[in-house]
Amino acid sequence: MLEDDYGLRTSLRLVLEQDGYTVVEAAEAVTALALVRSERVDVMLVDLMLGGLDGFTFIRGARPETTAPIIVISARDGARDVVMALEAGADDYVRKPFDVAEVQARLRAALRRPDIAADGSPDVGAAVVLDSGHGPLVFDPAAATLRRGDEDVHLTHTEFKLLHALTENSGRMMSRGSLLARVWTDGHFGDERIVDVHIRRLRTKIEQDPGAPAIVLTIRGLGYRLDPQ
Repeated sequence: MLEDDYGLRTSLRLVLEQDGYTVVEAAEAVTALALVRSERVDVMLVDLMLGGLDGFTFIRGARPETTAPIIVISARDGARDVVMALEAGADDYVRKPFDVAEVQARLRAALRRPDIAADGSPDVGAAVVLDSGHGPLVFDPAAATLRRGDEDVHLTHTEFKLLHALTENSGRMMSRGSLLARVWTDGHFGDERIVDVHIRRLRTKIEQDPGAPAIVLTIRGLGYRLDPQ
């Protein structure tokens, strides 16, 4: 957890520890980046307004180091701030002041594993081959991997869930609202642009030309459709 308000950081840590989380905390972005590189981090809570490096800088620095979900908790509540945080690499955004129950719900959603089938195996579907135009991509939900030949294409937790939702509905249009319900399962902060930002990020990893996508197509005014070709 990266938060420079000692009182808020301490109270939130105590609540999360009661929930069974092991919390590693920092008041400065430089310290938090060092922790990301040295500790196994499953999810991050990040404030934006910090002394020294701000939260945007931290997110951009942390994202190449880990695919763990990043949840922003910030008093900056403008639409531009939200979009900037998501484009930097955040997965979700909670506005201050917040209800602790909302943070708990967002953490549960970020860490949720795939549904389990009756026989105990992950109920996530078979591998899917996507033709990006510069070598096939193999998306294997059961293994939580995306590979181009022998190379791993690293997806964040949210990008994985988004691609999984699209592949499960391959060839069918999915509205932004339906994607919000599938990917942000414990609710969201009410702005469907979160889907557009994450689609843009996903396209940079799977499309030959993200500006002229061939796999994840925009259905203007309605939503998106995955075309595995």
